[in-house]
Amino acid sequence: MIIALLNQKGGVGKTTLALNLAGEWARHGRRVTLIDADPQGSALDWSQQRAREGLDRTFGVIGLARDTLHREAPELARDVDHIVIDGPPRVAALMRSALLAADLVLIPVQPSPLDGWASAEMLALLTEARIYRPELTARFVLNRCGARTVLARETAETLADHDPPVLTATVGQRVAFAVAAQSGRLVSELDDDTPATREIAALTRAIDALGVGRAP
Repeated sequence: MIIALLNQKGGVGKTTLALNLAGEWARHGRRVTLIDADPQGSALDWSQQRAREGLDRTFGVIGLARDTLHREAPELARDVDHIVIDGPPRVAALMRSALLAADLVLIPVQPSPLDGWASAEMLALLTEARIYRPELTARFVLNRCGARTVLARETAETLADHDPPVLTATVGQRVAFAVAAQSGRLVSELDDDTPATREIAALTRAIDALGVGRAP
């Protein structure tokens, strides 16, 4: 399965989710490659920091910030169980290529009306991609939210009837993500029984339950 985390709005946590999703699948025995398609290269920086810390590589991280992703990602997917694409902000050609490569598009948003409005351009690109890939599945992911806040609840309710809908699993605003990233780690490597780790595990289960995958 090729999963692309995309949103033209920056600061929504695409890289954090991409890394921790890849890590969660890898620690359960899946073969995973993460493609850093963001010209800023944050995932590659994380991978280099991990190497400096002397930590084992649990999944591959490669840089492919170019508009040939739709050709290259499916080739890479032949040798692994999951490809996770950490997408670019506001680079239309790269975004289109990532959309055409993906089986599943995850659109991280924070519980704010501003994030919803900023997603409009992303949704227009998704609609365009479905002309060529009508089977393309997409879901919003509520990220960096307080699960019990009124705003988070209202955002989830608003997106429940949306197309694409929102995944029921949400991820909170957790300091653990930043602490882990500083040393090239994942939240599950800090402690495998924290709210952050449990939320990532629940998110991977929700994605797996969608049953999305490209036919061989």
